[in-house]
Amino acid sequence: MKPSKEISFKNAIIRVKIMEDGKLLVVDAKSVVRFLDLVTLKTASGFKCGVEYKSFKRQVFDFSDNGLYFTLISATKKESLLYNAKNKKTIAKMDRHSGEVNCVAIDPNSKYMFSCGDDGKSYAIDIENKKIAFTLPIHSDSLTDIAFSKNAQWVATASYDKKIHLFNLITMTKKHRLIGHNEEVLKVHFLSENRLLSVDKANTAIVWDCEKGKVIERLEGIHDDISSITSSDDGIFLFLGSELGYVMVFELESYKMLSRKYIKLTSTITALEFHEKTSQLIVATEDADLLFYHIFASEERIAKFLRIKSYKKIQEIVEENPLLAYTKAYQLVISIWDSTVKKARLALEKNDKETALELFGNFQYVPARNTAIKAIIKEYKEFDKFAKFAQESKFPLAYALALQHPHYQDSQLYKALELNWKKTFCEAKKYAIDPKGADLAREILAPYRGVTQKTKLIQELFAKSEVYKRFRVAVGQKDYKVAFELIKLNPFLKELPDYIALLDYADSLYIKSQKLFQQDNTHEAIKMLRVLVDFSDFTEDAKELMKSIECRHKFYAAIKEDDTTTAYNILAQNEDLQSTQEGKRLQKEYNDAVATANEFALDANIKEVNRVLEKYMKVSSKSSALADIYGWCYMVELEKAIEEEKEQVIIENGIKNYILYFGLQDQIESLFNIFKDNYPQTKLNLDLQTKGSKSMWRSSMIVNSILY
Repeated sequence: MKPSKEISFKNAIIRVKIMEDGKLLVVDAKSVVRFLDLVTLKTASGFKCGVEYKSFKRQVFDFSDNGLYFTLISATKKESLLYNAKNKKTIAKMDRHSGEVNCVAIDPNSKYMFSCGDDGKSYAIDIENKKIAFTLPIHSDSLTDIAFSKNAQWVATASYDKKIHLFNLITMTKKHRLIGHNEEVLKVHFLSENRLLSVDKANTAIVWDCEKGKVIERLEGIHDDISSITSSDDGIFLFLGSELGYVMVFELESYKMLSRKYIKLTSTITALEFHEKTSQLIVATEDADLLFYHIFASEERIAKFLRIKSYKKIQEIVEENPLLAYTKAYQLVISIWDSTVKKARLALEKNDKETALELFGNFQYVPARNTAIKAIIKEYKEFDKFAKFAQESKFPLAYALALQHPHYQDSQLYKALELNWKKTFCEAKKYAIDPKGADLAREILAPYRGVTQKTKLIQELFAKSEVYKRFRVAVGQKDYKVAFELIKLNPFLKELPDYIALLDYADSLYIKSQKLFQQDNTHEAIKMLRVLVDFSDFTEDAKELMKSIECRHKFYAAIKEDDTTTAYNILAQNEDLQSTQEGKRLQKEYNDAVATANEFALDANIKEVNRVLEKYMKVSSKSSALADIYGWCYMVELEKAIEEEKEQVIIENGIKNYILYFGLQDQIESLFNIFKDNYPQTKLNLDLQTKGSKSMWRSSMIVNSILY
């Protein structure tokens, strides 16, 4: 794969990013910032920050998407700084980390700057008011990476503790702690459809479901150390850059590796970016090269060879660049092949092998296609026999051949057989439900005796004719619950037109209920939903919609009565309400309170934390989030106690109390290691302590100090 454009700089490139204004941000190891025109690759603007970085494995520099702010790690690595991009002045800094700062980032909405450190802590600074807004869940070891979903709903942090923490930035709550790696997690990257990719030190790559917190897939075939990650916005391709200079590509529907060495370079790939508008993969290297690859560059060649039907050449092009298999040009080739196969099968049904081969034409020169062609020709050798059996009404023999050759089932002849069977079965059914007509029904179905595919249905028809009567009575009386119970126990009922009519009725009810719901006519919508509950295919959806309507009524009633406790609890259960005007107002009030409370928590000011959060104490849905804030407040108090060299017994008591209230969490284990370094004579054993849990924490457990 050769680049379509390239440009070189003096120093290793550590960050590339396409900005909202269409410019390409390029940052080098000496923190020289450039904004390039993507067409000419000329520098439109830039500046120097005066900090030199020697390691490129972590994100030490980031720019907000809107171009108004940037953040970097200081030369001492002891603090992270936030700048106004226009005047280049520092507007905020984070120097609270115990140890070095490892990575920095600005979220896609340009609302928060994050600072992640050796101490396992991630601080979020509100860019607008320049103050600490909150902290992300603490890791028990150094942080290695931070990433955001494109819509800024999720933030993920990775750590040497082999875990990933997933946090919801909208509800300000910890979503999941993802555990599945056996080595230190080094990279995280959000994919489309609420998926997250993580890569560890052993090059194990896992795709996670963000909503469920479960593993979707473990990617196979990664043997190089991964240094950079990007993906296409449409969610089709994943690109992994390695320290050896390779770019490997995965397809994100099947999670299949398309190419292990899609791009081969001689220098470590330090950054990757994908430009969706031009389908360009942008690759930056430690050797200071910036290369642009048009992943569909040969699509025009495919179109050219398609015009002369040179399918062999097209296949060679696609084998050279497997991503071309996803282009419109190649999809047209697939469409032509599928159409050709259908036409050839029709010719073979008429025993016209010569026409079939003529139709396949140049496809015969493509090895894989030629193998398929031979298999198709061979398969139709017995079709004339199948046709003869069908024409002579020797149904058991005809259906037996159709079982041996599944493609016969796509033929017009087979479809005619099936149509005849359905008519015959329906006619027999009319008599089968009448005890006096059973013999006539058997006579009608006699030609199908011995047909494997039909035997079970015929047996069920006679064995359960009474069931069919009960089914029709249930439908006639609109007792749909009984009707679907009968269908569940007797699958043959699905063969009947009555069943299709029942499903059509259910579909119409569902569509009408949705329209009524959207029109806010919830009274009529609920009437229909109560009927739909009895339709097994719609039960869950109907119940969910009724629950949503009920929640909406209760929510607005709570708002009207100024019952914020009930309103917040309902809001937590219903995502639709979160997007309403009242929902957004309540969430903003809560988020503002959390930001203020976190600021006080960072100073271990329990009195002010209590004052700010007082109105949320009885909101059960906020209990976990409040536990995080109070846990953090007490953690800071313990850290201060160690710094101030308070008596060993007092700190030990505080650690015991913390475990009693919140359980044995990563952060207390991390603090205990610091405590042991400062108080080596301690004999405190964490495993022997009575352990609570954050899930069991309640506001009644708040104390003025964790130490006493």
